[in-house]
Amino acid sequence: MRLTDRTLNWLPNPLAALLRKHRETVKFVIVGGLCYVVSLVFNYALRLTVLGAKPVTALTIANIIATVVSYFLNREWSFRTRGGRRRHHEMLLYTVVNGIGVAVNSAPLWIAQYTFGLHYPNVSHAVEEISDFVFGMIIGVALAMVFRLWAYRVWVFPHDDVRPAPKRYEVPTQAAVPAPVATDSTSA
Repeated sequence: MRLTDRTLNWLPNPLAALLRKHRETVKFVIVGGLCYVVSLVFNYALRLTVLGAKPVTALTIANIIATVVSYFLNREWSFRTRGGRRRHHEMLLYTVVNGIGVAVNSAPLWIAQYTFGLHYPNVSHAVEEISDFVFGMIIGVALAMVFRLWAYRVWVFPHDDVRPAPKRYEVPTQAAVPAPVATDSTSA
Protein backbone atom coordinates (compact mmCIF):
# COMPACT_ATOMS: atom_id res chain seq x y z
CA MET A 1 0.00 0.00 0.00
CA ARG A 2 1.32 3.43 -0.91
CA LEU A 3 2.26 6.07 1.64
CA THR A 4 -0.55 8.35 0.50
CA ASP A 5 -3.18 5.65 1.04
CA ARG A 6 -1.72 4.62 4.40
CA THR A 7 -1.80 8.24 5.53
CA LEU A 8 -5.35 8.80 4.32
CA ASN A 9 -6.52 5.67 6.18
CA TRP A 10 -5.93 7.55 9.44
CA LEU A 11 -8.55 10.15 8.51
CA PRO A 12 -12.33 9.89 8.85
CA ASN A 13 -13.87 8.17 5.80
CA PRO A 14 -15.69 11.22 4.31
CA LEU A 15 -12.55 13.36 4.51
CA ALA A 16 -10.34 10.55 3.18
CA ALA A 17 -12.70 10.01 0.23
CA LEU A 18 -12.65 13.73 -0.59
CA LEU A 19 -8.86 13.86 -0.43
CA ARG A 20 -8.53 10.71 -2.59
CA LYS A 21 -10.76 12.36 -5.16
CA HIS A 22 -8.40 15.37 -5.23
CA ARG A 23 -5.20 13.34 -4.81
CA GLU A 24 -3.18 15.46 -7.26
CA THR A 25 -4.00 18.69 -5.45
CA VAL A 26 -3.25 17.11 -2.07
CA LYS A 27 0.18 15.99 -3.30
CA PHE A 28 0.81 19.44 -4.77
CA VAL A 29 0.01 21.02 -1.40
CA ILE A 30 2.31 18.57 0.42
CA VAL A 31 5.16 19.35 -1.99
CA GLY A 32 4.34 23.03 -1.56
CA GLY A 33 4.52 22.67 2.22
CA LEU A 34 7.92 21.02 2.02
CA CYS A 35 9.17 23.67 -0.41
CA TYR A 36 7.73 26.36 1.86
CA VAL A 37 9.99 25.07 4.62
CA VAL A 38 12.95 25.03 2.21
CA SER A 39 12.15 28.60 1.19
CA LEU A 40 11.68 29.72 4.79
CA VAL A 41 14.99 28.20 5.92
CA PHE A 42 17.00 29.64 3.03
CA ASN A 43 15.26 33.02 3.23
CA TYR A 44 16.11 33.50 6.89
CA ALA A 45 19.57 31.94 6.52
CA LEU A 46 20.36 34.53 3.86
CA ARG A 47 18.69 37.40 5.70
CA LEU A 48 20.49 36.67 8.94
CA THR A 49 23.88 36.37 7.24
CA VAL A 50 24.89 37.90 3.90
CA LEU A 51 21.68 39.59 2.70
CA GLY A 52 20.45 41.32 5.85
CA ALA A 53 19.85 44.61 4.04
CA LYS A 54 18.22 43.02 0.99
CA PRO A 55 15.11 41.05 2.04
CA VAL A 56 13.58 40.90 -1.46
CA THR A 57 16.81 39.45 -2.89
CA ALA A 58 17.01 36.89 -0.06
CA LEU A 59 13.41 35.82 -0.66
CA THR A 60 13.96 35.58 -4.41
CA ILE A 61 17.04 33.37 -4.03
CA ALA A 62 15.25 31.18 -1.48
CA ASN A 63 12.31 30.79 -3.87
CA ILE A 64 14.61 29.78 -6.73
CA ILE A 65 16.16 27.04 -4.57
CA ALA A 66 12.72 25.83 -3.49
CA THR A 67 11.59 25.86 -7.14
CA VAL A 68 14.32 23.43 -8.16
CA VAL A 69 13.29 21.06 -5.35
CA SER A 70 9.65 21.55 -6.33
CA TYR A 71 10.20 20.59 -9.97
CA PHE A 72 11.56 17.17 -9.17
CA LEU A 73 8.97 16.41 -6.50
CA ASN A 74 6.05 17.64 -8.59
CA ARG A 75 7.23 15.89 -11.76
CA GLU A 76 7.86 12.56 -10.10
CA TRP A 77 5.11 12.53 -7.48
CA SER A 78 2.33 15.14 -7.69
CA PHE A 79 1.90 15.15 -11.47
CA ARG A 80 3.56 11.84 -12.29
CA THR A 81 0.78 10.68 -14.61
CA ARG A 82 0.56 14.02 -16.38
CA GLY A 83 2.80 15.34 -19.09
CA GLY A 84 2.52 15.20 -22.85
CA ARG A 85 5.60 17.25 -23.63
CA ARG A 86 9.22 16.41 -24.18
CA ARG A 87 11.28 16.70 -21.00
CA HIS A 88 13.29 19.76 -22.14
CA HIS A 89 10.13 21.57 -23.28
CA GLU A 90 8.40 20.72 -20.02
CA MET A 91 11.39 21.95 -18.00
CA LEU A 92 11.51 25.21 -19.98
CA LEU A 93 7.80 25.83 -19.34
CA TYR A 94 8.27 24.92 -15.68
CA THR A 95 11.11 27.43 -15.44
CA VAL A 96 9.05 30.19 -17.08
CA VAL A 97 6.00 29.47 -14.90
CA ASN A 98 8.14 29.46 -11.77
CA GLY A 99 9.92 32.64 -12.83
CA ILE A 100 6.50 34.25 -12.93
CA GLY A 101 5.69 32.48 -9.63
CA VAL A 102 8.81 33.92 -7.98
CA ALA A 103 7.75 37.40 -9.16
CA VAL A 104 4.20 36.83 -7.86
CA ASN A 105 5.67 35.62 -4.55
CA SER A 106 8.03 38.60 -4.22
CA ALA A 107 5.56 41.28 -5.34
CA PRO A 108 3.67 41.67 -2.01
CA LEU A 109 6.97 42.00 -0.10
CA TRP A 110 8.26 44.52 -2.64
CA ILE A 111 5.03 46.53 -2.29
CA ALA A 112 5.28 46.43 1.51
CA GLN A 113 8.93 47.49 1.48
CA TYR A 114 8.96 50.14 -1.22
CA THR A 115 5.38 51.35 -1.65
CA PHE A 116 4.15 51.20 1.94
CA GLY A 117 7.63 51.95 3.36
CA LEU A 118 7.45 49.13 5.91
CA HIS A 119 11.19 48.98 6.53
CA TYR A 120 13.63 50.38 9.04
CA PRO A 121 14.00 53.37 9.83
CA ASN A 122 10.38 54.12 8.84
CA VAL A 123 9.16 51.41 11.24
CA SER A 124 10.74 49.46 14.07
CA HIS A 125 12.73 46.29 13.40
CA ALA A 126 9.93 44.18 14.91
CA VAL A 127 7.29 45.72 12.64
CA GLU A 128 9.58 45.24 9.63
CA GLU A 129 10.11 41.54 10.44
CA ILE A 130 6.39 40.92 10.96
CA SER A 131 5.56 42.80 7.77
CA ASP A 132 8.19 40.90 5.79
CA PHE A 133 6.88 37.58 7.06
CA VAL A 134 3.22 38.37 6.39
CA PHE A 135 3.73 39.93 2.96
CA GLY A 136 6.53 37.64 1.75
CA MET A 137 6.00 34.28 3.42
CA ILE A 138 2.21 34.20 3.76
CA ILE A 139 0.51 36.42 1.17
CA GLY A 140 3.19 35.98 -1.48
CA VAL A 141 3.38 32.21 -1.06
CA ALA A 142 -0.41 31.83 -1.17
CA LEU A 143 -0.74 33.87 -4.37
CA ALA A 144 2.15 32.05 -6.03
CA MET A 145 0.76 28.63 -4.99
CA VAL A 146 -2.61 29.26 -6.61
CA PHE A 147 -0.93 30.56 -9.76
CA ARG A 148 1.46 27.59 -9.98
CA LEU A 149 -1.22 24.93 -9.50
CA TRP A 150 -3.25 26.45 -12.31
CA ALA A 151 -0.24 26.96 -14.60
CA TYR A 152 1.16 23.46 -14.04
CA ARG A 153 -2.13 21.88 -15.02
CA VAL A 154 -2.68 24.14 -18.02
CA TRP A 155 0.82 24.59 -19.47
CA VAL A 156 3.51 22.42 -17.90
CA PHE A 157 1.74 19.07 -17.38
CA PRO A 158 -1.31 19.60 -19.63
CA HIS A 159 -2.41 16.05 -20.42
CA ASP A 160 -3.66 13.60 -17.82
CA ASP A 161 -2.87 9.86 -17.87
CA VAL A 162 0.10 10.23 -20.22
CA ARG A 163 2.60 8.38 -18.05
CA PRO A 164 1.46 5.17 -16.36
CA ALA A 165 0.94 5.36 -12.64
CA PRO A 166 2.15 2.56 -10.41
CA LYS A 167 -0.49 -0.03 -9.60
CA ARG A 168 -2.80 1.12 -6.84
CA TYR A 169 -3.73 -1.22 -4.11
CA GLU A 170 -7.29 -1.10 -2.93
CA VAL A 171 -7.82 -0.35 0.71
CA PRO A 172 -9.56 -3.33 2.31
CA THR A 173 -12.89 -2.46 3.86
CA GLN A 174 -12.92 -5.44 6.21
CA ALA A 175 -10.32 -7.81 7.45
CA ALA A 176 -10.43 -11.12 5.64
CA VAL A 177 -12.24 -13.85 7.53
CA PRO A 178 -10.22 -17.06 7.59
CA ALA A 179 -11.81 -20.00 5.83
CA PRO A 180 -13.05 -22.75 8.12
CA VAL A 181 -10.59 -25.59 8.50
CA ALA A 182 -11.92 -28.90 7.22
CA THR A 183 -11.73 -31.68 9.76
CA ASP A 184 -12.07 -35.35 9.16
CA SER A 185 -15.00 -36.48 11.30
CA THR A 186 -14.23 -40.19 10.90
CA SER A 187 -10.94 -40.09 12.76
CA ALA A 188 -11.33 -39.46 16.41
